[in-house]
Amino acid sequence: MKLDPARQPWMRAPETRAVMEALTKDGGTARFVGGVVRNSLLGQPVGDIDIATPLMPDEVTKRLEAANIKAVPTGIEHGTITAVVDGKPVEVTTLRRDVSTDGRRAVVAFTKDWGEDAARRDFTMNALYADAEGTVFDSVGGIADLQAGKVRFVGDATTRIREDYLRILRLFRFHAWYGKGEIDSDALNAAASEKSGLAKLSGERMQSELLKLLAAENPVPVLRTMAASGILAELLPGALDIARLERLVENDTNAFFTPDPVLRLATLMPADADTVTETADRLKLSNADRERLMDLATGREKIVSWLSIREVRKLLYRIGPKRFRDRVQLRWAEDAKASNAIQWRALMALADSWVRPNFPLTGRDVMNAGVKEGPMIGRILAEVEDWWVDSDFIEDEFSLAERMKAVVQAMAY
Repeated sequence: MKLDPARQPWMRAPETRAVMEALTKDGGTARFVGGVVRNSLLGQPVGDIDIATPLMPDEVTKRLEAANIKAVPTGIEHGTITAVVDGKPVEVTTLRRDVSTDGRRAVVAFTKDWGEDAARRDFTMNALYADAEGTVFDSVGGIADLQAGKVRFVGDATTRIREDYLRILRLFRFHAWYGKGEIDSDALNAAASEKSGLAKLSGERMQSELLKLLAAENPVPVLRTMAASGILAELLPGALDIARLERLVENDTNAFFTPDPVLRLATLMPADADTVTETADRLKLSNADRERLMDLATGREKIVSWLSIREVRKLLYRIGPKRFRDRVQLRWAEDAKASNAIQWRALMALADSWVRPNFPLTGRDVMNAGVKEGPMIGRILAEVEDWWVDSDFIEDEFSLAERMKAVVQAMAY
């Protein structure tokens, strides 16, 4: 099998060509590896560019610098040098074999054997290599598995998992993105048997895999399998609502929404502050994601499909479009009545088009009404603003002035 460079923009990119030319001149060898080959064969978008080479790290650095390419030793202990061309990174890693592993990290030795390098990788579809001309090299049956949508471990599944327990989560993530039908039985049985090893992993690593899984077009079948095997309970506490998540995924598909992994996590979790705290701590979520989950779990605003435009505007002003959209999508996922979809989508459209009105009064206006400078001014403004919002952002200056006078008389004297 061969990739056509003419149909692969990343292969023709100046930074890619510059790095490959530096590595392959004077008898050097280098091949693209992993996701870039896998996704190109599937006709899917390509992300990071990874290159494997039998050249030792010091020789890689020497060749890159000779070609005026910046070489950054980002993972030198594992043989990885990041080549930077015009600000664009390309990772170059020397061929490796594992010397020892502890379920989290590996001690490696460098090798010149492409077969040894392929044998230490996780899945066959990730152990594919391609040279600069596009010729694909496959020593583990990765092409056949890729075409069949079979996420299969290289070699013995249990051995691969015990080398790095994160591979349990990667199994489900890769199946959600690239798999077809049922998960490979050998892989699933090994993952279920070794699930206690997940406790060895850092929260950051588990978080990354879980959010990538939730970003798949439809992660629900995989999540059901994870739940049935007891693996999902190792990650997330509480009574999970997969059915609600399934409706959110259906809404995303039908409305052409981009999958939002944090919103999907909120939809999966129970609306309980303690559970959110435990989950955020376990997964080492960012402060922003933690606050978003907590906001969704504890929000008590009335969000129904039949909200009036006036009620929508009031909510948008109070909580903002982003939080409003989050709440709408969450409540929509709880609505079993399919015919309400039009109304839910209308609420989303209102949020997208809404322009926040500016409250027309200032502290100077209150002072001009006879109130001395101080905290009373803020309290009066807040009271008038509440009335203004409840009045659907009335624009009548006379009514605003009269309301302010009334509030001033009641509060300031």
